Amino acid sequence: MKLKQLVLTLFCGAAFFTSCSNDDETTETPLGAYDNGVLVLNQGGFGNGNASMSYLSDDLTVFQDNIFSLVNPTITLGDTAQDVGFYNEFAYIVLNVSNKIEIVNRYTMAHVGTISTGLSNPRYIVFVNGKGYVSNWGNGSSASDDYIAVINLANNSLLTPIPVAEGPERMAVYNSKIYIAHAGGFGFGSTVSVLNTTNNSVASINVGDVPNSLEIINNDLYVLNGGKPSWSGTETSGSLSKINLTTDTVSNTINFTASTHPSNLDIENGDCYYTVDSDVFKMTLTSSSFPTTPIFSTTDQGVYGVYSFAVKNNKVYVGDAGDYSSNGKIYVYTVTGDLVSSKTVGVIPAGFYFN
Repeated sequence: MKLKQLVLTLFCGAAFFTSCSNDDETTETPLGAYDNGVLVLNQGGFGNGNASMSYLSDDLTVFQDNIFSLVNPTITLGDTAQDVGFYNEFAYIVLNVSNKIEIVNRYTMAHVGTISTGLSNPRYIVFVNGKGYVSNWGNGSSASDDYIAVINLANNSLLTPIPVAEGPERMAVYNSKIYIAHAGGFGFGSTVSVLNTTNNSVASINVGDVPNSLEIINNDLYVLNGGKPSWSGTETSGSLSKINLTTDTVSNTINFTASTHPSNLDIENGDCYYTVDSDVFKMTLTSSSFPTTPIFSTTDQGVYGVYSFAVKNNKVYVGDAGDYSSNGKIYVYTVTGDLVSSKTVGVIPAGFYFN
């Protein structure tokens, strides 16, 4: 009798643990066909109205091109796609030449709405406290009409714009402040604006020439400055500025050697990645100098200047614009430079956005 009870106890115990194991193995249902992957924004040719979007799954097994047009066959995305911003379940796609923003569900690509007023040469978008902030060049030949457009996301209406210095580009958000890199538009900027969204005041921080990318880590803002190119007549080398976000002052600057013009800053797991022409470099955030040798080059794939770039989950994503008129390509590498995937996408792959 005791033996029968022991067997029954063991059987029930096994059933209990099996049940728990099954519960633990439940998988999360994707939010749409384009969840769990990267959206590739293809700029398209200037004036051609052929901007597009592509999708590549995180595990690199699923790829689909022209996903916006596939889901929304009656809508043209627009002319010269510049940026994508995620807010809740929505993706805000900024179209530079079309002077508009197309809003879609970021997981399904289903069209939600269009913002087509209050924008003039829009560049990049970020979000703070229920509002969208879009950098605008205005008339590129004017140094005094640049501004940040403010969008009430509840109804997508435009609020009073905020004037800023010439050539506002990429932005980063820290608490209620927006840090705006001024590459200079058709000129050469050397500042980062600090927009306090609580009162719309704007301050300025001097950095290196032509700040082209920036990222916030903990309480610091890292700004990669490309420097003035040789054809400017007053060439300067690139640099990396570190800004303390408590004081909004530059706490450290590292200068590149002469004639070095870096771009595409991305920080992952305490390492700083960037590109110089076709080469990909990595350094720790605590380093006091730049490496002299890249971790790998993209020239074996025929990439002679990395156009777009991102590092995510130990993968390096590279966009190649090619001849800037034919379909471009994207390449995915390990962080040591092994090529693991390549895909043909739309014209001028301009950015990677991870869903």
